[in-house]
Amino acid sequence: MAGRIRDDDIAEVREKARVDDVISSYVTLRSAGGGSLKGLCPFHDEKSPSFHVTPARQFWHCFGCGEGGDVFTFLMKIDGLSFVEAVERLSEKYGVQLRREDGDAPTERRGPNRSRLIDAHRVAQEFYADQLRTPDALAGRQFLDERGFDQEAAARFGVGFAPRDGEALTHHLRQKGFRDEETVAAGLVAQGRSAYDRFRGRLLWPIRDASGDTIGFGARRIFDDDRIEAKYLNTPETPIYKKSQVLYGIDLARRDMARSSQAVVVEGYTDVMACHLAGVPTAVATCGTSFGDEHARVLRRFLHDHEEFRGEVIFTFDGDAAGQKAALRAFAGDQNFVSQTYVAIEPSGLDPCDLRLQQGDSAVRELVARRVPLYRFVLGNVVGKYDLDRADGRVDALREAARLVSSVRDKSKVDAFAREVAGMVGVDIEEARAEVRRAAARGSRPAPTQAPPGRGEPEPAATPRQQLPDLRDPRFSIERETLKLVLQHPAVVGRTAADVGGNDFTHPTYRAVWEVVAAAGGPATAGHDEGWAARLRDAADDPAVSSAISALGVEPLPTAKEPDGAYVAAHVFRLLELTALRRIADLKSRLQRTNPVEQATDYNRMFGELVALEQHRRTLRERAMGEP
Repeated sequence: MAGRIRDDDIAEVREKARVDDVISSYVTLRSAGGGSLKGLCPFHDEKSPSFHVTPARQFWHCFGCGEGGDVFTFLMKIDGLSFVEAVERLSEKYGVQLRREDGDAPTERRGPNRSRLIDAHRVAQEFYADQLRTPDALAGRQFLDERGFDQEAAARFGVGFAPRDGEALTHHLRQKGFRDEETVAAGLVAQGRSAYDRFRGRLLWPIRDASGDTIGFGARRIFDDDRIEAKYLNTPETPIYKKSQVLYGIDLARRDMARSSQAVVVEGYTDVMACHLAGVPTAVATCGTSFGDEHARVLRRFLHDHEEFRGEVIFTFDGDAAGQKAALRAFAGDQNFVSQTYVAIEPSGLDPCDLRLQQGDSAVRELVARRVPLYRFVLGNVVGKYDLDRADGRVDALREAARLVSSVRDKSKVDAFAREVAGMVGVDIEEARAEVRRAAARGSRPAPTQAPPGRGEPEPAATPRQQLPDLRDPRFSIERETLKLVLQHPAVVGRTAADVGGNDFTHPTYRAVWEVVAAAGGPATAGHDEGWAARLRDAADDPAVSSAISALGVEPLPTAKEPDGAYVAAHVFRLLELTALRRIADLKSRLQRTNPVEQATDYNRMFGELVALEQHRRTLRERAMGEP
């Protein structure tokens, strides 16, 4: 059996798989100056971008949550891969042939890996697309044609047909070398007494992730004798398909979203197709589930949705009761966005697909252009249920609208919504504010109080964890900047830092970072190796040290030009001078406590050390200032 992947092949994959190229499939990145890129972190919810990528050093770090690393650690974290799976996935994408060392024990496999599941979906999508051209798929082609989608449109979106024969895909995948274990795990094949195709006699849309890999399918009923009554079937939850995180069309829409800072959320696969073909290329749809918080996080990454820039998220709903219910759900999640949220509803009740078919492409574009603020639409529906010509109707409308406003998580929006309600109902703004406050009070619950210790039980002692000083504290600025040079420009630092040791760092985390550097041989051994910082991070056992290394590896230096020997010397020798100053201060304190008559020998020895240290400090200062 194959052993571990050779280190030089891993290095080649790391070199060819540019970290910015890989990450940009998941996060919209924009220039942050100094050769750095930034975007919204995909690993925690944030409104201001703190996720930085430094392509020159193949490194990334989030200053908000502390995650960071190289291209492998990014894939491992975002897609739940093992290290080997991340290497294999990138090797396939960038054309690197992996070789394995003989004699090493293979990594124990926990079911099919992601690359095999992705490959199975690719083969299935190609198979389904070919089947759409067969005589058996006539009903599927007619369905598309009746909705204004020709053969070119079907090919653009990868639409296919699942044969009515319940084992056609199963046999095809077996012929291609896939085991039933893999195809069942992928959700393509179901397992009963024997394996059989999950989708049979249906029109299929491939559901792709942001990078364009097919990870699932949506299947529509087209035959009246289909024994499954559900109009749509979707791939079940699998290791690569999570419906709460999937948006149909994101692979086609993501770049236009980034350019326009706009996303249009529609309700179905044909609506996405209609929008894109009509000139609204930012349309996406959920897959068999309501739009939720995790969908919002996916959109925010590609919208570059943060406090520095506000985009638009436009929901399209039917004007009926179901559409109003969907709008209420969207309003509940409105605070997930910094972007302005809108709703676009066609008065005739047509969805984008039917609207394009009956009135043309321009009507779809006009639908999006006529958007109205989501909060105004939702509050208008609530207030519209009551007769505002009656006093009791106005009271009831105000109460229900106030309950809705009080539930808003972003309290900065509450007053603006209260003003909107006051105008809709026709009451004074102060009356609306008061009702919102009353609604909030009714909806609040007292926090549970902790029961006192039982009789005979000692009250637990308060032992708060000792907090380390902030790494960005100005007291440690020289330590931080020196380590940034060591991690980012080891070839320039070279032997200049030969005299640096762990005691030159007063912050425990920075001292631990240097110890990792020293254990790796120091900057003089790294040269121009782009994987230097990533290897140091991997070698760190303490998560705080790993996080510090990734932060130091991407944080820009406070200089516009590339650092040279003089710049390095100014930091390294200043760092050493600060150590000398601490030793001088300590020695002076000991001298003051020493009697020069009774302890003459110790006093004279320490005085000689002090003179030598002062000379050493002056030499370091001169070298830091570039003097010979």
